[in-house]
Amino acid sequence: MKSKRGVLANRFAGNERGFARARTCGLPMVILFLLAFCALPSATRAQVPVYEVTPVESTIKFDVESSVPIKGSFEKWNASLKFLSTDVRSAVLDIEIQAASVDTGNGMKNNKLKSKDFFNVQDSPTITFKSTKVVQTGPNTFDVEGDFSIRGVTKTEKLPVTDNGKGTTSGSIAGTMAFDRKDYGMNSNIPFIKIANRVEVNVSLKWERVSGPPPVFQQ
Repeated sequence: MKSKRGVLANRFAGNERGFARARTCGLPMVILFLLAFCALPSATRAQVPVYEVTPVESTIKFDVESSVPIKGSFEKWNASLKFLSTDVRSAVLDIEIQAASVDTGNGMKNNKLKSKDFFNVQDSPTITFKSTKVVQTGPNTFDVEGDFSIRGVTKTEKLPVTDNGKGTTSGSIAGTMAFDRKDYGMNSNIPFIKIANRVEVNVSLKWERVSGPPPVFQQ
């Protein structure tokens, strides 16, 4: 009886050693497989379009009806256009403007717009637009909805844009967003100048696709 038990114990121990060797030998293969998977750039991992905005060829301007024309631009800003997938509707547009960089070509108007009555650049140095939804409205037109922030007030606004450059490696998006200045606490006028409530912001961004496939548009 003892001999039979000994034989069974030896067999069991041998099986355990065999399983341990199998596990040990299989472990490097798993690691090698994972490393190979991570090293494959396109076969196993989906790529997305990667865009860069060229500030030198882009502009952000504004226009408001008034008894004396008030038009200008912002000289300092940053913008990014990113895609979460190849679907063009997955685009995310972020714009950050340095409010103090406003330039109307007139020092008095610039200073008034920078004051607490308007942009209040001391307390709110940036004006931002962060998109939250993109709806394709035509072959190359879109409604870009997003959070627009100025003077510390944030509201949802819509920026209709046209994409010029579908399927190519470079192009531009251009559009105009309109908002009511009084919704953001800008209730004053410039002395001797009557200003309308409606403000239009004109965005023209030159982009370049530096990598990845072109975004897919709806037909």
